[in-house]
Amino acid sequence: MPAPEPQAILTPLTEAAIFLTVTVDPGGEQAVRELLPDVSGLRRSVGFRIPEGELTCVVGIGDAAWERLFGSPRPAGLHPFAAIRGARHDAPATPGDLLFHIRARRLDLCFELAQRITERLRGCGRVVDEVHGFRSFDERDLLGFVDGTENPGGSEAGEAALIAEEDPDFAGGSYVVVQKYLHDLQAWDELAVAEQERIVGRTKLSDLEFPDELKASNSHVALNTIVDEDGNERKIVRFNMPFGRVGAGEFGTYFIGYAHTPEVIELMLQNMFVGKPQGNYDHILDFSRAVTGSLFFVPSAGLLDDPPAPSPSPVPASAGERASSPPSAPADGSLAIGSLREQGS
Repeated sequence: MPAPEPQAILTPLTEAAIFLTVTVDPGGEQAVRELLPDVSGLRRSVGFRIPEGELTCVVGIGDAAWERLFGSPRPAGLHPFAAIRGARHDAPATPGDLLFHIRARRLDLCFELAQRITERLRGCGRVVDEVHGFRSFDERDLLGFVDGTENPGGSEAGEAALIAEEDPDFAGGSYVVVQKYLHDLQAWDELAVAEQERIVGRTKLSDLEFPDELKASNSHVALNTIVDEDGNERKIVRFNMPFGRVGAGEFGTYFIGYAHTPEVIELMLQNMFVGKPQGNYDHILDFSRAVTGSLFFVPSAGLLDDPPAPSPSPVPASAGERASSPPSAPADGSLAIGSLREQGS
């Protein structure tokens, strides 16, 4: 039997994207269940007019929404995003039942599809966060550094992002974590380039990673390098994009990372915000503040087109309570992840 076809996760970075985070209204579950299989048709209707625009849409479903829409069985790794509280910086958990990651070569295609989706959500869901991302020069973020250099390619990308035999009922799916970061560009630009490079762990102009002996242990690159117990580096697939409003002085990066298990991204975030060791946090956070955080399961294309019928599933708390109050990380910053470790530990 062929492997389930994934959604269009592993497509190249495009010039434009719209990220919609949606909450499902009480009583809106049936309308949302009817919308999900129609998303692929909406995408075809919009994208057919400009096929060279390469319009795609990836749909993610949050923990509380899965309980309300489908019940059990459920993806093994799906849970609410856990807020992380470091000594100086926090990664908040914010509401999100559905994620629509819309990408194209042209913003008008993204806009049209976003409009069609939100029309279908009227009366059953609300957009609680909307970000219009753009490609900036040679894949650089607004801090001036190339973003996504370490993305795996080819089969390695599929291995990093897609669920396989570890959860066969949901093979071809993925997990995605999203966060919106706002940058203090004035303070960042006051730093010397050499200090910026030390914080990031790469050269700014040529995008070369510092050798290990010159790389600060709390650099962004060092804290986001995760290896397993056998010494193999664990990868994720990022499609981060800059966004902003010049008149409002808003400049940011929308982080979006896909992985076949959320624990890899969660450990990266723990390292960044809590530090490794504790207190040795990512100093890029002194200039970039996380204001949102959500975790979603991304079903395979087939499962999205033909989602499971709702079934009862025991829930320890009401869906509303779970959506509004995601569990926080323990006081010591741990996410109870025991199977991974940082490079050099």
